[in-house]
Amino acid sequence: MKKIVFMGTPDIAVPSLKALVENGFDIPLVITQPDKPKGRGQAVQFPPVKEYALTAGLEVYQPEKIKNNTEVMEKLKSISPDFFAVVAYGKILQQVVLDIPKTAPINVHFSLLPKYRGPAPVNWAIMNGEEETGVDTMLMDAGMDTGDILLTAKTHILKKNAGELADELAVTGAELLIKTLNEFDSIIPVKQDNNKAVKAPMMSKEMGLIDWSNNAVNIERMVRAFTPWPASYSMLDNKKVKIFKSEVAEICHNAVAGTVIDIEKDSFTIACGNNALKIFELQLEGKKRMDTKSFLAGYKLEKGSVLG
Repeated sequence: MKKIVFMGTPDIAVPSLKALVENGFDIPLVITQPDKPKGRGQAVQFPPVKEYALTAGLEVYQPEKIKNNTEVMEKLKSISPDFFAVVAYGKILQQVVLDIPKTAPINVHFSLLPKYRGPAPVNWAIMNGEEETGVDTMLMDAGMDTGDILLTAKTHILKKNAGELADELAVTGAELLIKTLNEFDSIIPVKQDNNKAVKAPMMSKEMGLIDWSNNAVNIERMVRAFTPWPASYSMLDNKKVKIFKSEVAEICHNAVAGTVIDIEKDSFTIACGNNALKIFELQLEGKKRMDTKSFLAGYKLEKGSVLG
């Protein structure tokens, strides 16, 4: 039975850990990020991987840092794992750590490498208008997602937002991880072409501010790329309004970008630099996320109102 040390933190990593458990792998240790305060009340919350690991009866270890940490090194060496399985852990691992597994350290990465190396590959694939993305398993080295590719699975992005696409890729990634471990000896690693590398840096809340003078196509992609977090937003009557669901409306207009040019029962339309954007789901500051029909029932929005 292969002995696996699992490293992962967010929701997208949970299906991979669950698949390892359900497929009977020996998992002596799960390493995840420390608990963090979250939400308005700043209550301390477990990372999703920890929540699942505890329900599965697995030992959880949450070091503040991995780099130059002798306690981590000794713990991992004492386990003597066959593999590391790393899925969105959130910390770079030094080569001395990656050298510990007897067979290999394997990473599940949610893009088609070398495109979108970094912590937000799902978001940037949507943001940049890619038609397809996928999951790679790869051998880990000390670089940022630069290791040799083992197996790949592709999917069409269509009109999925980042949350929906991440959920789909999480399941695909779990299946690919199991296949990689089971067939490891027969897989021929393929080197990445570093000349084609594209970075996928972390999204920030500030990046979500909508520039209505942009093309409606680009804004609609941005809305999907930033849903559910950190959310694209604008200002309406001096209040922040987050946009979660939208659709491009091919409309010729000469309105100022950001102006509400049409209001219907279940949507309203905002002029963009090119074409316009219909809004179907949003959240006004201080209110809950809701569909536009519910929003319009309680908010007197008028044609000519300007978001910005």
